[in-house]
Amino acid sequence: MDITAIIETSKGNINLTLFPHKTPVTVANFVNLAQKGFYDGLNFHRVIANFMIQGGGYNQQMRYIPGPKKVPNESFNGVKNAKGCVAMARLSDPDSADTQFFINVKDNPHLDASGGQPGYTVFGCVSAGAEVVDSIELVNTHLSHGHSALPEEPIIITSIQRVE
Repeated sequence: MDITAIIETSKGNINLTLFPHKTPVTVANFVNLAQKGFYDGLNFHRVIANFMIQGGGYNQQMRYIPGPKKVPNESFNGVKNAKGCVAMARLSDPDSADTQFFINVKDNPHLDASGGQPGYTVFGCVSAGAEVVDSIELVNTHLSHGHSALPEEPIIITSIQRVE
């Protein structure tokens, strides 16, 4: 059974449909972090038009907030990095995802698992609030605190709530 989560942001709400049947470990980690208030006050810190918007790892002062654990890669689930789908951000190690996530603002097939190589784990898709994603995608960005594509005006995640 799918799970609904609402990302409340300073730009409006984004509803997600999460896929625990496809990515059980990733969804459990995301929901657990949300329920503990981990994401409250963090921001979307990487916004690249015609690619994706990323959040869940830095506060408004651009201090990195580490997660409690790494999540194993679940990208061989058949779910694609399509427009509107949410995936876990990670480093080059496929099993290095922890708290950061991104929403694809276009189809990004180069991020999918392919040829036995892991991709970026898609664990849900936007079900409402696509206009909020669009508005975030189009904000002005700059280089600051060593980060490129940082929104000039912070875009804050007020909370992420699981809807029963």
